Amino acid sequence: MSAEQRLAVGKISGAFGVRGWVKVYSFTDPVENILRYSPWQVFTHGEWREMKVKTGRVHGKGIVAQLEGIDDRNAAELLNGAAIEVRRDQIPDAADDEFYWQDLEGMTVENEQGECFGTVSHLFETPANQVMVVSDGETERMMPFVEAYIIDVDMEAGKIIVDWQADW
Repeated sequence: MSAEQRLAVGKISGAFGVRGWVKVYSFTDPVENILRYSPWQVFTHGEWREMKVKTGRVHGKGIVAQLEGIDDRNAAELLNGAAIEVRRDQIPDAADDEFYWQDLEGMTVENEQGECFGTVSHLFETPANQVMVVSDGETERMMPFVEAYIIDVDMEAGKIIVDWQADW
């Protein structure tokens, strides 16, 4: 399965208990949605493995889950740090004004005057808002990904138009 057919939804952050449960850092909102997207494509030991979620729950600020075939702590520890992706057809389409971060990565960012700032390298969440990191190879800019600064996201053209100036 190609990378375009998968969407990153989290990562395994450690073992939980002695019966093979894993701690999961979920990228979904709300975090427990990751449990609905079984089976997971888990990248471990240099290869992708399909793993079904037997059960899971919210635990503190994260998620714990039990995966089929992972029955003890030693097996769970081997998954520490593994990426979790799902098939795109397992998740709902984004609403008109919402985007999956992975789809924004690599898009060109420019302002209304046509000044190009580079491409989106990644996004991250802060307590205040989401932030888009834009790089032109030399300079990295952090731009709030909020309605006040994002004028248009044209998925077909691979372009994001922002209300931003080069000297900001």
